[in-house]
Amino acid sequence: MAFNLDPAGERGRRVGASLSEINVIPLVDVVLVLLLIFMLTAPMMYRGIDVNLPKTSSKPTAVEERLVLTLSKDQVVYLNERPVPLAGLDGQLRDIFKNRSDKTLYLKADQTLSYGFVVETMDRVRRAGVEKLGMVTEPSTRER
Repeated sequence: MAFNLDPAGERGRRVGASLSEINVIPLVDVVLVLLLIFMLTAPMMYRGIDVNLPKTSSKPTAVEERLVLTLSKDQVVYLNERPVPLAGLDGQLRDIFKNRSDKTLYLKADQTLSYGFVVETMDRVRRAGVEKLGMVTEPSTRER
């Protein structure tokens, strides 16, 4: 024989057999580019409804002040820095929250107070009609 049809020595391979491997690299590139495009444009697609709001010359409605109930370490109760007797706390809170739409009260309690005193005060606050009671704390300076 003057020439060799099988230069690599592959005798078992058929002539004209197709390559069965699919090159997925271009497919992955296209999918990643499409993913990037959709991730960038999706937040911009929702704009809402454009409305031209009317202009008024009146003052904005009054913003209700936040109410803070403070319990000092000597068990004195303060409502926005004014001392309040513990026995009259229920009635005073009812009067304040009677005409308010936001029935939220923030509680600041000294960490040395007994748990029972703080829970008793929280119970009085709930009975006075407060719907939301927020506990005010300071962030810890310790690293975890």
